[in-house]
Amino acid sequence: MPVVSIQGSLEAINRDLKDVQERREKLIKGTRDAVMLCSKSIIAMHHGQLGEAAEMMGQAKAMLAEFRVHAGDDLYRYIALAEQELVEAYVLRAVMEGQSQQLPSMADLEVSGPSYLTGLLDCVGEIKRLVYDRMRSGNEKDAESLFAVMEDIYGAVYPFAVYDNIVAGLRKKLDVARMLIEDIRAVVTEEKRRKAMVDAIGGLEKRLLGGNI
Repeated sequence: MPVVSIQGSLEAINRDLKDVQERREKLIKGTRDAVMLCSKSIIAMHHGQLGEAAEMMGQAKAMLAEFRVHAGDDLYRYIALAEQELVEAYVLRAVMEGQSQQLPSMADLEVSGPSYLTGLLDCVGEIKRLVYDRMRSGNEKDAESLFAVMEDIYGAVYPFAVYDNIVAGLRKKLDVARMLIEDIRAVVTEEKRRKAMVDAIGGLEKRLLGGNI
């Protein structure tokens, strides 16, 4: 009977698909936990809890190393978001520790190229928060340095816009990063003008008081 002749093939297909399904379910749950760890580490960093953040980031990185074995080439897309979050967290930590000139590389983080690109762009938004924090505390110099990092990251990644059809969401993330940079540029410029005016008024008052004396 024809069914007998195809039975071996069907059994092999069933084994393969069952393996894919089991790996997929494990990746979906596991990467969700990794993403949560990275998100919590970013929040911790913004609250100055760098040690706690580093521990969570290390856990997430170790988890991803295990997931890559299960993902293979066929299911790699399921770990892309977690890799992206990992890049965002590690790059943010480097920036906060004053290592903007030595950001972690793709090889350092063991992530794919697309995940590295999108993670870098997502980090631009987190650096924006740092800029506002520095400005609120009156540290304009640091704010300007951080703003320069935002521009540098955007400028370095922008040429990859030609690969938008290959790297999902790249163009959208570039557009968001550009808008964030323009927002900060306006704020930094306005703050410079305000500070210049305050300094000018202060200088004038000193000259006037000096003349009266």
